[in-house]
Amino acid sequence: MPVLVFDLDDTLYPELSYVHGGFGAVAAFLSPLLAVPAAALAADMVAEEATHGRGQVFDTVLRRHGCWSKSLVTSCLRTYRQHQPELVLYPDAERCLTRFAARPLYLVTDGHKEVQARKVAALHLNARVRHAYLTNRYGRHRAKPDPHVFELICRRERVGPGEVIYVGDNPRKDFVGIKPRGFRTVRILRGNYAHLEADAAHEAHERIHSLDELTEELVANLLAV
Repeated sequence: MPVLVFDLDDTLYPELSYVHGGFGAVAAFLSPLLAVPAAALAADMVAEEATHGRGQVFDTVLRRHGCWSKSLVTSCLRTYRQHQPELVLYPDAERCLTRFAARPLYLVTDGHKEVQARKVAALHLNARVRHAYLTNRYGRHRAKPDPHVFELICRRERVGPGEVIYVGDNPRKDFVGIKPRGFRTVRILRGNYAHLEADAAHEAHERIHSLDELTEELVANLLAV
């Protein structure tokens, strides 16, 4: 039976919902220290992220309030990573996981392993997939595009790469490492990489705009590639 493997962030749920929840947790932590309402701090972080990305959000906000220190930035990052997220699947992801519930389903996701584990738990995905492969549990060198965890899935299911379909959103890393090994790939066009054009090596076999387009017919066509 074909195996379906899904990326997590921006494939099954909107990653910004996690980011904004983390900003809320950091804002609540900083509010008494800065004597600024948490809501105002959270809004400041959201605006900064939207304008300049999330890399320096905490540094920027702390400097804006004259309270920057390396240790405080570290505390903000720790608070962000350790917050308990409240997440909801995209509606089409909910329908897709239900539609293919009888098939072997897996997750493969990069990132901080404790953060990703909290996301999986918040989305109640452990009960819906056979295993969530958090690549950092195997070492950072096993993050995508490394094919290691995909090969573990093949071994676990006793199938070849041609019977495994991976659905992800990031053409920079999601497909380039596994396509040459025979894995089938689907790119969902949403999130930060939706408008990124990719060369043939980095592009997936198929592109979709919604997981509602991942049908039995599309699966059959991919397996026949």
